[in-house]
Amino acid sequence: MPKYERVLLKLSGGVLAGDAQFGIDGERLQSLAAEVAEVARAGIQLGLVVGGGNFFRGVTAAARNMDRVTADHMGMLATVINALALQDALERQDIAARVMTAIEMHEVAEPYIRRRAVRHLEKGRTVIFAAGTSNPYFSTDTAATLRALEIRAQIVAKATRVEGVYDKDPEKHPDAVLYPEVSYHEVLSKSLQIMDASAVAMCRDNNLPILVFNLNASGNIMRVSMGEPIGTLIH
Repeated sequence: MPKYERVLLKLSGGVLAGDAQFGIDGERLQSLAAEVAEVARAGIQLGLVVGGGNFFRGVTAAARNMDRVTADHMGMLATVINALALQDALERQDIAARVMTAIEMHEVAEPYIRRRAVRHLEKGRTVIFAAGTSNPYFSTDTAATLRALEIRAQIVAKATRVEGVYDKDPEKHPDAVLYPEVSYHEVLSKSLQIMDASAVAMCRDNNLPILVFNLNASGNIMRVSMGEPIGTLIH
């Protein structure tokens, strides 16, 4: 029996690139869609927010003297590319999916309207939220938290390359210690950079739990939805 009725899944754009540094890896996209489809078939309502870092990172471009607002808008458009690819892959799995974008582009996707998004979820459609919040200086982590609160998701599931939240970077430090649970305050005070501080603070202020888990382990999206004790629970 699923623990959660409605989940907001946050994916990085890099997830779709697979082993490559750029673009979309077709095999990785299909395997991810198959996992999401399995969860949707179990009756769990899924909202997804996917980043755009496999095509463009606004912060990186701004560091190279591009105007930050322009760079962030370009990053938002990159998330739309990923969202459309994910929608197509889900439809190939016979899962009804809708892309809703914070920047209006009627020929490409639906504009984001909260009540319409909730109605899609209630009808069993997977909703992919694209273009962040439409505002510069806000990351897709913050967009994911905002959308989760708006659609009344019960948890934000943050997919990463590691098992959860550690006391230091596990890819650089073999002795890094995994936290099974951690408070919002600890994440912020210890600067455990698993999500943007603004996103964590928003979850704290609204008592929305965050589950950080390893996406590379097959079946983990379903395990998260079922409430199995994996990853790190931030609450």
